[in-house]
Amino acid sequence: MTPEAVSDTPASDAERKRKLETNKLQKRLRRETGQAIQDFRMIESGDRVMVCLSGGKDSYTMLDILMNLQKSAPVSFELIAVNLDQKQPGFPEHVLPEYLSALGIEYHIIEKDTYSIVKEKVPEGKTTCGLCSRLRRGILYNFAEEHGITKIALGHHRDDLLETLFLNMFYGGKMKSMPPKLFSDDGRNTVIRPLAYSREKDIARYAALREYPIIPCNLCGSQENLQRQVVKDMLQQWDKQHPGRIETMFRAMCNVEPSHLADNTLYDFENGRSIVGGQAAPVQAAEPERDYGRLDVLNL
Repeated sequence: MTPEAVSDTPASDAERKRKLETNKLQKRLRRETGQAIQDFRMIESGDRVMVCLSGGKDSYTMLDILMNLQKSAPVSFELIAVNLDQKQPGFPEHVLPEYLSALGIEYHIIEKDTYSIVKEKVPEGKTTCGLCSRLRRGILYNFAEEHGITKIALGHHRDDLLETLFLNMFYGGKMKSMPPKLFSDDGRNTVIRPLAYSREKDIARYAALREYPIIPCNLCGSQENLQRQVVKDMLQQWDKQHPGRIETMFRAMCNVEPSHLADNTLYDFENGRSIVGGQAAPVQAAEPERDYGRLDVLNL
């Protein structure tokens, strides 16, 4: 065997393993995304789907998987990539146009200086995420309406949904999260989250393997001691100490029993009826307690 062949072998093995892992993750993400789209009727025939790109791992992965699914989907739909350039200092404006041009997808870059507004309005040391997200959402909603967009796709994943659930419980006194599909209050827009069934660690690994040109957010991502980061750390610790707990918690979000909580706007406790659309509806009697033995964890 020649010296050249010896030196090439490890690289070839490494590349082969890399491709296998990439394909495995892509199939998993594709399956989960397809299931979420089906379960929540996210995309229908003729939809113009605006894929919101931030330059982070989640939105790159979402675009990748949606483009992959588009090729074999039973319905025809359009994908339009949109990035909001918020004029943050040092933002590499060339990265996304170059990447999207290479993909050959229709894309738009919206230029709005929300960075200056946020820095002016939010006191030093305070969290900027709230105001930043409201400004960003308003701009994207308006763009969607002006361009005939029927669905707005955001890159939130399963961990985001769980983190938001705990944030609202710990700090907001509400049991709510980010729904996989959301109709805006004004009725103008429909927001979908195709990665709702996917784990962040799978997305992070897939993004690393695909070597996306990640653009860090120096407006909010650099802030320390964010409440969301505290909750994220808590969930990650649980995931390490108690494998399967994250999957079980997410399954609980999809299995809500209003009669076993304490919200009398969702359940008529006086008459034992669930409340749908403001009116009480009869519900089935609770099943008797059963011994489930070993509980199998749903691996979405």
